[in-house]
Amino acid sequence: MKRRLLITVTGMLVWAAAAHADDNTMPFPLTPPGIDAASWVLMDSATGQVLTAGSPDERRNPASLTKLMTGYVVDRAVDQHKISLNDVVTVGKDAWAAGNPVFKGSSLMFIKPGDKITVRDLSRGVIIDSGNDACVALADYVAGSQQSFVTMMNYYVQKLGLQNTHFETVHGLDAPGQFSSALDIAKISRAIINGEPEFYAMYSEKTLSWNGINQNNRNGLLWDNSLHVDGLKTGHTETAGFNIVASNVVDGQRLIAVVMGGKSSKGREEQARKLLVWGQSNFTTVQLFHAGKKIGSENVWYGNPHQVDVGTAADESITVPRSEAQNIKAKYVLSGKELDAPLKAGQVIGEIQVMDKDKQIGSYPLVALNPVDKAGIVTRLIDYVKQKI
Repeated sequence: MKRRLLITVTGMLVWAAAAHADDNTMPFPLTPPGIDAASWVLMDSATGQVLTAGSPDERRNPASLTKLMTGYVVDRAVDQHKISLNDVVTVGKDAWAAGNPVFKGSSLMFIKPGDKITVRDLSRGVIIDSGNDACVALADYVAGSQQSFVTMMNYYVQKLGLQNTHFETVHGLDAPGQFSSALDIAKISRAIINGEPEFYAMYSEKTLSWNGINQNNRNGLLWDNSLHVDGLKTGHTETAGFNIVASNVVDGQRLIAVVMGGKSSKGREEQARKLLVWGQSNFTTVQLFHAGKKIGSENVWYGNPHQVDVGTAADESITVPRSEAQNIKAKYVLSGKELDAPLKAGQVIGEIQVMDKDKQIGSYPLVALNPVDKAGIVTRLIDYVKQKI
């Protein structure tokens, strides 16, 4: 295989398996903070890299973190133009807390049968008030019933590749067979952040007034101006403990902290705060390659033209420690000794290897950036003779 020195990137030291940067938790010599909770994850939103974690795959009761998937399903329905945020929903009896004993003492938006509410305001009721009644109203509108909506939730569980998540309810109240993990919750949160900006903006709203009742968002970190948190959600039941997902942006870098099984409402916030502060203090995200940008060129035998530009099909970034930055190098390796025509644009022809000294620490597909057709008979004969010499 041919190897080509590609770049030297100053100021980066990466710890990752010889795989894509978002495949696995990255080991590194930095000491993470001690977290007082059952499980937790700190993820870089841009790359999906896990910077530190404790029992990230442990299956736990998600409580109202379930509503993250409820919101995601609604967001997808909006994105697919099946509904709009301005649609008006007529609230049914099954969303009425007074007629549903399971809602007694739980978080509510305080809607009642016959109320006409937009999808936008019901979504705000789910996100800000953590309203179980609002979840039911949205489920009925989007899918026709709660059970059909739960089926949609679990469809997206599969689509997002979540290995330790299954939903039984649209709201997150305790139910047998319902579980998720800190890592899966981080992945759902990342998907929400990468969804419709107008929808994600709701997660930063601090208060909601509906039907004469004012309620504050239960994510207390939204009030900490120094932390720059703009989402996402809290949850609590007796069996789940205190859960929180918090995301912040500092100098363009977005992190996602998930804490499950915390000891108290304030305690979960403090653990999430420690994760975010530690992550923002110690890591930075660097873009390595730009989609479609030439990083080299290679000869193509029997081709017209004889050269192909090579690069990556997607933007590629990696999250690295700030404090232990060193020079790293990248090189690309062709899949075979030589390239032969024809080649299609976007065809994988090798890999880009990110190296720390002589250790491979990451890799990305190397693709042809332009098509190369087979040359005419004369050119092919000349190339054949050249190869035999």
